[in-house]
Amino acid sequence: MRTIGRFAPSPTGPLHFGSLVAAVASWLDARAAGGEWHLRIEDVDTTRTVPGAEATILRQLESLGLTWDGLVVRQSERTARYDEALEHLASARLAYRCRCSRKEIADSALRGIDGVVYPGTCRDAHVPDQEAAAVRFRVSAGRVAVQDRAQGDIAQDLPRDLGDFVVKRRDGLHAYQLAVVVDDADLGVTDVVRGADLLDSTPRQAALQRALGLPTPRYLHVPVATRNGEKLSKQTLAPAIEASRAMEALRNALVFLGQEPSAGGTVRALLCDAAARWDPNRIPRHRAMEAPPAP
Repeated sequence: MRTIGRFAPSPTGPLHFGSLVAAVASWLDARAAGGEWHLRIEDVDTTRTVPGAEATILRQLESLGLTWDGLVVRQSERTARYDEALEHLASARLAYRCRCSRKEIADSALRGIDGVVYPGTCRDAHVPDQEAAAVRFRVSAGRVAVQDRAQGDIAQDLPRDLGDFVVKRRDGLHAYQLAVVVDDADLGVTDVVRGADLLDSTPRQAALQRALGLPTPRYLHVPVATRNGEKLSKQTLAPAIEASRAMEALRNALVFLGQEPSAGGTVRALLCDAAARWDPNRIPRHRAMEAPPAP
C-alpha cells in the first residue's frame, strides 16, 4: 500500500518551532517510504481563522523545502461531506441532538481525560430540530485501543473517560474530531504523524472511524515542544519560523526528533539526507520535551 501522509495546520498564525516539528516528522515519514505528503488547512473553526495566516504558512513551508502533493485542502470547503457523515451516524442511532449548556454539564458531571464527562442527559430526550442544540456521538461500552508507533498502546474507556462527545457544535460548526476523520479517509491517509497533544483524541477518532465504516490509519505522535514547561503555541506567542533561518530551524527539528542532521549545504540536500536516514524508532518516547533556545 502506498504511504500517504499529511500535515494539517490551523490558520491561526504562522508556523513556529512546535508546528515545524510535526511538519518535518510527517514529511520525512512519507518521503522515506516513497509516498505522498498532502497539505490540509484545518479551518473548520472559522471563528479562529486569522486573515493572511494560510498564505504565510504556505510561504514558510516552501522556504523550508517541505513541498506537498496535489491541491491544498481546506476544511471550510468540505462542510457538505461532514453533514453526510452526521446523517450516517444519525441513521444508525449513533448521534443525537443535545441542548445541555456547558454550565449544566459542569454542574452534574465528573472530571475525565478532557474536561468533564458528559452524563448522557439528552441521550433519549429527542430534542426537536427547531431547538438550538449540539450533536453528540453516542459512544459504545468498552475500551478503544490504538497502537501508536512512538507512544505505544493508547486505550480509553470512552463512556467512563469522556462520555458522548460533540461532533457538531451548537453554533453550527462541525467539530474537529468529525472533520479530521472524514478528511483523512477521503484523502486516503495511511499514516497520521502529529504532535502528542492530540494523542488523547485518537481513541475517539478511532471510534468514529469504526462507526462510519472508515479505515483507521497508523498513528505516530511526536513529542510536543515546550518552553519553560509551557507548550509552544500561537497563543503563547511562540516566535514564527523565519525563512532566513530555515537551515537552523530544520536541523533543530531533526535533533528534537532524535535524528542526526547532515552537514548538507542546502535545504534540499539536508532534507533528502534526512529522509534517507529517517528512523522513527529514534523519536523520544515522551509526550513533551523542552524546545531548543529561540534563535
